[in-house]
Amino acid sequence: MPRITPNLWFDTRSKEAAEFYCSVFPNSKIDKVMYYGEAGPREPGTVMTVDFELDGQKYTAIDGGPEFTFNEAVSFLINCDGQQEVDYYWEKLTADGGQEIQCGWLKDRFGLCWQVWPTQADDILGDPDKERSDRAVRAMLGQKKIDLAALRAAADGA
Repeated sequence: MPRITPNLWFDTRSKEAAEFYCSVFPNSKIDKVMYYGEAGPREPGTVMTVDFELDGQKYTAIDGGPEFTFNEAVSFLINCDGQQEVDYYWEKLTADGGQEIQCGWLKDRFGLCWQVWPTQADDILGDPDKERSDRAVRAMLGQKKIDLAALRAAADGA
């Protein structure tokens, strides 16, 4: 089966974004940068594409122009192992102009949407006791960054 590589369209900041993402995620690197030539359609010598990896997942970023922008219809989910990882990724991805949204969602400074999710929240929100689950869900709906302790407290009725 062919490997699927997400391709991210930027106006002019694909290399900057790839460098930023590689600094945030472990085991990440830029593999290749290609530049526009005389054939265009953009200024010769400017970045055309950047191939990079985030912890083994390949991505391509293109400086394609202002015609298309990111929106919330597509996001990347970061499955975190606990509150410490949630806090780390939340802080890094909301820095320098990122935007907190709701329920673990954020938009980074490049406009790309992420879900920063502690895997432990699945058990809390999916508790077979519907009252516990409902209390946890109501608490989550009031959060931007997911707070596991607050979800547990809400589930417990505290």
